Amino acid sequence: MDWVEKYRPSHITELVGNRDVIKRMVEWAQKWTPASKPLLLYGKPGIGKTSGAHALANDMDWEVLELNASDQRTKDVIERIAGSGSTTQSLYGAKQKLIILDEADNLQGNADRGGARAISSVLKNARQPVILIANDAYGITPEIQKISEKLQFKAVQARSIASRLKDICLWEGVTCSEEALMILAQRAQGDIRSAVNMLYASSIGNNSLTSQDLFISKKDHRSSIFDLVGAVFGMKEDQNPLQMSYEVDETPDRILPWIEEQIPKIPDISGQNRSYHWLARADRYLGRTFRMQYYTLWRYASALMVFCVSVPKGQNIRFRVMPPHRRNRIATAKKQQQIRHAILSRLADTLHISQAHILEEYTRCISFIAANDPKTFAKTFACDKEQLFYITGDPELAGSVMAEIEQEEKKRLESKGDEKIKKKKQKKDEEEQGPVLTDQTKPETRDQEETPLSNNQSTLFHFGV
Repeated sequence: MDWVEKYRPSHITELVGNRDVIKRMVEWAQKWTPASKPLLLYGKPGIGKTSGAHALANDMDWEVLELNASDQRTKDVIERIAGSGSTTQSLYGAKQKLIILDEADNLQGNADRGGARAISSVLKNARQPVILIANDAYGITPEIQKISEKLQFKAVQARSIASRLKDICLWEGVTCSEEALMILAQRAQGDIRSAVNMLYASSIGNNSLTSQDLFISKKDHRSSIFDLVGAVFGMKEDQNPLQMSYEVDETPDRILPWIEEQIPKIPDISGQNRSYHWLARADRYLGRTFRMQYYTLWRYASALMVFCVSVPKGQNIRFRVMPPHRRNRIATAKKQQQIRHAILSRLADTLHISQAHILEEYTRCISFIAANDPKTFAKTFACDKEQLFYITGDPELAGSVMAEIEQEEKKRLESKGDEKIKKKKQKKDEEEQGPVLTDQTKPETRDQEETPLSNNQSTLFHFGV
């Protein structure tokens, strides 16, 4: 049996490293309520994120429902599995049901389309504890990050890994020298899973291990986009940025926005101009690549980006690498287009004018009317806060007007509800008291005398003189 699975921690106390993070996980679980935020565990692979979530569930007597990247994570699948699971109780008698969404930062593929939106909806409506696990926190959408409590798992120290390997050797009856254990721990680079796998491979057919008996494979370490950007701008010395550009799990057209985002941080204006110049040249090669479907040109684009876009010599700068905001700007522009289309469509249907004509001729006039009487305008065209802000251009005015309209609607519904309650009560009282006889409902009697007509009263057959 694989030693990684055989010796996977079953309890929180068996986890190696990250004691402060584990303590906060336990506190979150003990104080959990439906109003609590979900946990977002992030860090490099193999350092105990998923194992920590399962060990926490075991200690808390929670059932686990896990959905990882190997599953098809479309919007419908996530809503059916994680959505229903997060609002229902366990069938196995567990106190709670822990929802684990592993590799939550890997939701950009075609099969995962709509998954991020579904996860956000699940987190808002969850009635069970939820833990998201990601290797890269920047891969999580900002909406999910805002409603989550983030905990970072860091690489485990070599001496802690060596201590864990020593326990495994004791349980398996394998003798291993301290030097060999430390070599394995250091070669793993903080990855416990990699260290255990190397120990397992070295122990096959050997009951005693020394440093010469070790089967050490180079850890499969792929450079991240953060490592590449740091190397491009001189923050990581003695590294080949071009080789790193081949190792990162990003295509050149996705690397370019990351480099573009960091250029304004170059203190020298001439350095910024030179970097933008060469980045524009690289963008030309990318355009030719997609236009001609000749992907050999990617190597030229990569070389221009990583070698020509750089910090001038003699300037040693340090800054925090941030993800590109271009996607956020594109999303914001798309949202503005949707708002504009919605309000123009409503105006066109009401005023019987085409959208293009309204946009070209009557935009300023309509904006003036809306700013002069925003409340009436919002009620007439059923605008929401964003649409009213788009027309008036005043966010405070739009917010106050919509709050006033919502308050009036709330009072109207309350009064309508009170009126229904009053009618029900009146009907109930009438049923208990029985029918009430009035002059109109009293039965007529045959002995009732007719009222004589007055002298000045006329009928068809009686004419007074």
